[in-house]
Amino acid sequence: MNGFTTRPEILGTFGVVASTHWIATAVGMSILEKGGNAFDAAVATGMVLQVVEPHLNGAGGDMPAIFYSKKNNKVEVICAQGPAPAGATIDHYKGEGLDLIPGDGLLATVIPGAFDGWMLMLRDYGTMSVRDVLEPAIYYAENGHPVLPRVAATIRDLGEFFRKEWPTSFATWLPGGAAPEPHSNFRNPVLASTWKRIIAEAESRKGRENQIEAARDAFYRGFVAENIAGYLQSAEVMDASGNRHKGVLTADDMANWHATIETPQTYEYHGWTVAKTGPWGQGPALLQSLALLKGFDIAAMDPSGAEFVHTVVEAMKLAYADREVYYGDPHHSDVPIGHLLSDAYTNERRKLITGEASRELRPGKIPGFEAQYDLTMHMLRGMGGGVVYEPTMAHLSEKRGDTVHIDVIDREGNLVSVTPSGGWLQSSPIIPGLGFCLNSRAQMFWLQEGLPTSLAPGKRPRTTLTPTIALFEGRPTMAFGTPGGDQQDQWQLPFFLRHVHHGLNLQEAIDQPLFHTAHFPSSFYPRTSELGNITVETSIGTAVLNALEQRGHLVTRTDPWTVGRLTAAKREQSGLLRAAATPRLMQAYAIGR
Repeated sequence: MNGFTTRPEILGTFGVVASTHWIATAVGMSILEKGGNAFDAAVATGMVLQVVEPHLNGAGGDMPAIFYSKKNNKVEVICAQGPAPAGATIDHYKGEGLDLIPGDGLLATVIPGAFDGWMLMLRDYGTMSVRDVLEPAIYYAENGHPVLPRVAATIRDLGEFFRKEWPTSFATWLPGGAAPEPHSNFRNPVLASTWKRIIAEAESRKGRENQIEAARDAFYRGFVAENIAGYLQSAEVMDASGNRHKGVLTADDMANWHATIETPQTYEYHGWTVAKTGPWGQGPALLQSLALLKGFDIAAMDPSGAEFVHTVVEAMKLAYADREVYYGDPHHSDVPIGHLLSDAYTNERRKLITGEASRELRPGKIPGFEAQYDLTMHMLRGMGGGVVYEPTMAHLSEKRGDTVHIDVIDREGNLVSVTPSGGWLQSSPIIPGLGFCLNSRAQMFWLQEGLPTSLAPGKRPRTTLTPTIALFEGRPTMAFGTPGGDQQDQWQLPFFLRHVHHGLNLQEAIDQPLFHTAHFPSSFYPRTSELGNITVETSIGTAVLNALEQRGHLVTRTDPWTVGRLTAAKREQSGLLRAAATPRLMQAYAIGR
């Protein structure tokens, strides 16, 4: 496979943009061409993705961003993951007859964080105005865009449900009573009007930063928050539990929250420093996997051979098992992330990786956390099993929501990696007068007291969103990521290893056969798992698939080009820029010059 690519790796010196939709990528590049920097381009790209991939993200969603800014000369994180509302208590949800938080509807909603995160990025790191970055999204919402076949299928499949249960969504997504045909021109004029009004309120003030603050106010303390709160006061809608429920989000919840800038969690690996979000996201699981794999000769392995796949999967099983017991919002729980990444802990854990596939969930036991370990394992053992799938895999249901991704590097050397998600059209009803819906991120909380991921007011859900920045020998070098829920770091890991150890360029590494495991509990309702599972693209070859089965893996064979939606961008020390995007699902694109 080495040397084979479906597309050229993009090369240039001016700027590169990669995202999960070609239109959004082109918009990002247009912003660079107009003199904007990587942050301006990322914001405009992200806003367009809400329009052209509405089944994967929306204005009511969330996003983490990790980036290097030349101005500050450091890697930072924007946390735009909204927390649980003040009324989101375990007692309230259990009083609604729930043992798990549904994957859709109004009870699954936390404070929408994405817009504040984008505006924070624009204000503190960008150069352009609110109008500059919103106008492309307004254009496609107002004038239309060729609707993706997957979007059309999602709307068609949900049409009858929308008609009966979520009439505001029916009016938005099935105008005139019919689902859009694939590639037909689809418009969302109400959303366009919302963004136009935000621009108008922003431009009522003078000065770029003041206008950005006015836009934030309009969303979180003005007409957007008022519309949301007004709808939620009386709305009671059907969700995945099979019953109708009211939400608990209020205008006060929105008014008192804002996105924050944080320090990343990092790990040193073979000359690279890999930077991720803190343990309120799953990003440190990739770092734990690297720590485990540091003790293996990955470079000596065939990058698509059975030994490589087996070793990487077994490391991920251990890292993700720890995620289940220890990760959560560090503002609310003590997360022993230093211990989890320590050599002493990792060296012991590495001994569990043998030539046989594990069929057990094996988190490590950390002194002082025994009760938390026991409580988590008791709860998980009582849940039963079942197969969980990645929502963007082409052979599965179109009804799951998912995520998008953006990587941008400009000629000044700014690097941005963002994974927006939530607020997809399947998550909850359209808010009247706004043209978008809320998120369903609260489904990642447990309705069990005493865990880092137990539901509590003001707590961030332990999100799966996990963009990456990597530095080589201290120099900011690469931005990469993918949609895919629990699979995001599972797909990023082999991509990174193949690039670092086997010398594959970005496109070659992306095009290699991908794999992941559902060995641990899903972060998404109904929270199922399959111990020993591994899903592999059949392009890896029958001999490898058979060898994995001989090692004890329960192999799910999936068609070639159906797993993962990776994009990446890289800056060489010379200033040469590289970018690549997956051909899978025929949507993602990288461009540059």
